[in-house]
Amino acid sequence: MENLNFRYATETDSALILEFIRELAKYENMLDEVIATEELLKEWIFEKKKAEVIFALEDGKEVGFALFFHNFSTFLGRAGIYLEDLFVKPEYRGKGYGKGLLKKLAQIAKKRGCGRLEWWCLDWNKPSIDFYLSLGAEPMDEWTTYRIAGETLEKLAED
Repeated sequence: MENLNFRYATETDSALILEFIRELAKYENMLDEVIATEELLKEWIFEKKKAEVIFALEDGKEVGFALFFHNFSTFLGRAGIYLEDLFVKPEYRGKGYGKGLLKKLAQIAKKRGCGRLEWWCLDWNKPSIDFYLSLGAEPMDEWTTYRIAGETLEKLAED
Protein backbone atom coordinates (compact mmCIF):
# COMPACT_ATOMS: atom_id res chain seq x y z
CA MET A 1 0.00 0.00 0.00
CA GLU A 2 3.00 2.29 -0.13
CA ASN A 3 1.92 3.47 -3.61
CA LEU A 4 -1.61 4.26 -2.35
CA ASN A 5 -2.77 7.86 -2.06
CA PHE A 6 -6.16 9.54 -1.87
CA ARG A 7 -7.75 12.63 -3.29
CA TYR A 8 -11.16 14.25 -3.12
CA ALA A 9 -13.06 14.39 -6.38
CA THR A 10 -13.66 17.71 -8.09
CA GLU A 11 -16.39 18.72 -10.50
CA THR A 12 -14.16 17.81 -13.45
CA ASP A 13 -14.22 14.19 -12.19
CA SER A 14 -17.95 13.71 -12.85
CA ALA A 15 -17.33 11.42 -15.84
CA LEU A 16 -14.85 9.35 -13.83
CA ILE A 17 -17.28 9.05 -10.92
CA LEU A 18 -19.97 7.85 -13.31
CA GLU A 19 -17.53 5.32 -14.76
CA PHE A 20 -16.89 3.90 -11.28
CA ILE A 21 -20.62 3.85 -10.52
CA ARG A 22 -21.27 1.89 -13.72
CA GLU A 23 -18.45 -0.57 -12.96
CA LEU A 24 -19.89 -1.16 -9.49
CA ALA A 25 -23.40 -1.57 -10.88
CA LYS A 26 -22.13 -4.08 -13.43
CA TYR A 27 -20.45 -6.06 -10.63
CA GLU A 28 -23.73 -6.01 -8.67
CA ASN A 29 -25.78 -7.05 -11.75
CA MET A 30 -27.66 -3.74 -11.53
CA LEU A 31 -26.29 -1.81 -14.51
CA ASP A 32 -29.79 -1.41 -15.96
CA GLU A 33 -30.75 0.59 -12.86
CA VAL A 34 -28.13 3.32 -13.35
CA ILE A 35 -29.82 6.47 -14.61
CA ALA A 36 -27.24 8.87 -13.19
CA THR A 37 -25.57 11.22 -15.65
CA GLU A 38 -22.50 13.43 -15.43
CA GLU A 39 -24.82 16.44 -15.18
CA LEU A 40 -26.78 14.95 -12.27
CA LEU A 41 -23.57 14.07 -10.45
CA LYS A 42 -22.20 17.59 -10.96
CA GLU A 43 -25.44 19.08 -9.64
CA TRP A 44 -25.93 16.86 -6.57
CA ILE A 45 -22.33 16.24 -5.51
CA PHE A 46 -20.63 19.51 -6.36
CA GLU A 47 -23.29 22.22 -6.65
CA LYS A 48 -25.72 21.05 -3.96
CA LYS A 49 -22.92 19.39 -1.96
CA LYS A 50 -25.06 16.40 -0.95
CA ALA A 51 -22.26 13.83 -1.18
CA GLU A 52 -18.49 13.56 -1.41
CA VAL A 53 -16.17 11.26 -3.31
CA ILE A 54 -12.63 10.19 -2.58
CA PHE A 55 -10.47 8.27 -5.01
CA ALA A 56 -7.82 5.71 -4.17
CA LEU A 57 -4.80 6.27 -6.39
CA GLU A 58 -1.98 3.89 -7.23
CA ASP A 59 0.94 5.81 -8.65
CA GLY A 60 -1.41 8.70 -9.49
CA LYS A 61 -4.03 6.55 -11.28
CA GLU A 62 -7.57 6.27 -9.87
CA VAL A 63 -8.11 2.60 -8.99
CA GLY A 64 -10.99 2.83 -6.52
CA PHE A 65 -13.56 5.22 -5.13
CA ALA A 66 -15.85 5.81 -2.19
CA LEU A 67 -18.98 7.97 -2.36
CA PHE A 68 -20.28 9.06 1.04
CA PHE A 69 -22.40 11.62 2.84
CA HIS A 70 -23.36 12.63 6.35
CA ASN A 71 -26.32 11.15 8.15
CA PHE A 72 -27.40 11.83 11.71
CA SER A 73 -27.89 9.66 14.77
CA THR A 74 -30.44 11.03 17.20
CA PHE A 75 -29.24 8.53 19.82
CA LEU A 76 -25.62 9.66 19.52
CA GLY A 77 -26.62 13.30 19.02
CA ARG A 78 -24.10 13.72 16.21
CA ALA A 79 -23.53 13.11 12.55
CA GLY A 80 -22.10 9.96 11.06
CA ILE A 81 -20.76 9.04 7.67
CA TYR A 82 -22.82 6.82 5.43
CA LEU A 83 -20.82 5.03 2.74
CA GLU A 84 -23.06 4.68 -0.31
CA ASP A 85 -20.55 3.04 -2.64
CA LEU A 86 -17.07 1.61 -2.39
CA PHE A 87 -15.43 0.01 -5.40
CA VAL A 88 -11.92 -1.05 -6.32
CA LYS A 89 -11.25 -2.07 -9.91
CA PRO A 90 -10.85 -5.86 -10.15
CA GLU A 91 -7.25 -5.75 -11.35
CA TYR A 92 -6.27 -3.76 -8.23
CA ARG A 93 -8.01 -5.93 -5.64
CA GLY A 94 -6.03 -7.84 -3.05
CA LYS A 95 -3.61 -4.96 -2.46
CA GLY A 96 -5.39 -3.50 0.57
CA TYR A 97 -6.96 -0.60 -1.31
CA GLY A 98 -10.50 -1.33 -0.11
CA LYS A 99 -9.23 -1.37 3.46
CA GLY A 100 -7.29 1.80 2.70
CA LEU A 101 -10.47 3.55 1.54
CA LEU A 102 -12.36 2.46 4.67
CA LYS A 103 -9.45 3.57 6.85
CA LYS A 104 -9.47 6.96 5.11
CA LEU A 105 -13.21 7.28 5.71
CA ALA A 106 -12.70 6.38 9.38
CA GLN A 107 -10.06 9.11 9.61
CA ILE A 108 -12.45 11.61 8.00
CA ALA A 109 -15.21 10.57 10.43
CA LYS A 110 -12.88 10.95 13.41
CA LYS A 111 -11.58 14.33 12.23
CA ARG A 112 -15.15 15.59 11.77
CA GLY A 113 -16.28 14.30 15.17
CA CYS A 114 -18.70 11.77 13.69
CA GLY A 115 -20.14 9.02 15.85
CA ARG A 116 -20.03 6.20 13.32
CA LEU A 117 -19.33 4.95 9.83
CA GLU A 118 -21.95 2.70 8.27
CA TRP A 119 -23.01 1.13 4.98
CA TRP A 120 -25.16 -1.58 3.43
CA CYS A 121 -23.96 -4.69 1.67
CA LEU A 122 -25.89 -7.00 -0.62
CA ASP A 123 -26.63 -10.32 1.10
CA TRP A 124 -25.10 -12.37 -1.73
CA ASN A 125 -21.79 -10.49 -1.71
CA LYS A 126 -19.88 -12.94 0.50
CA PRO A 127 -16.39 -11.66 -0.40
CA SER A 128 -17.32 -8.15 0.76
CA ILE A 129 -19.16 -9.42 3.84
CA ASP A 130 -16.14 -11.50 4.86
CA PHE A 131 -13.90 -8.48 4.29
CA TYR A 132 -16.10 -6.19 6.41
CA LEU A 133 -16.31 -8.75 9.21
CA SER A 134 -12.49 -9.06 9.18
CA LEU A 135 -12.33 -5.33 9.93
CA GLY A 136 -14.63 -5.70 12.94
CA ALA A 137 -17.77 -4.35 11.26
CA GLU A 138 -20.98 -5.57 12.86
CA PRO A 139 -23.99 -6.59 10.76
CA MET A 140 -27.23 -4.97 11.85
CA ASP A 141 -29.30 -8.16 11.62
CA GLU A 142 -32.26 -6.81 13.57
CA TRP A 143 -32.90 -3.98 11.07
CA THR A 144 -34.70 -4.10 7.73
CA THR A 145 -34.11 -1.46 5.09
CA TYR A 146 -37.21 0.11 3.54
CA ARG A 147 -37.31 2.24 0.42
CA ILE A 148 -39.84 4.36 -1.39
CA ALA A 149 -38.76 5.56 -4.83
CA GLY A 150 -39.98 6.35 -8.32
CA GLU A 151 -43.73 6.30 -8.85
CA THR A 152 -44.36 5.22 -5.26
CA LEU A 153 -42.49 8.28 -3.99
CA GLU A 154 -44.43 10.52 -6.37
CA LYS A 155 -47.74 9.07 -5.21
CA LEU A 156 -46.89 9.40 -1.50
CA ALA A 157 -45.82 13.03 -2.02
CA GLU A 158 -49.15 13.81 -3.71
CA ASP A 159 -51.44 12.21 -1.12
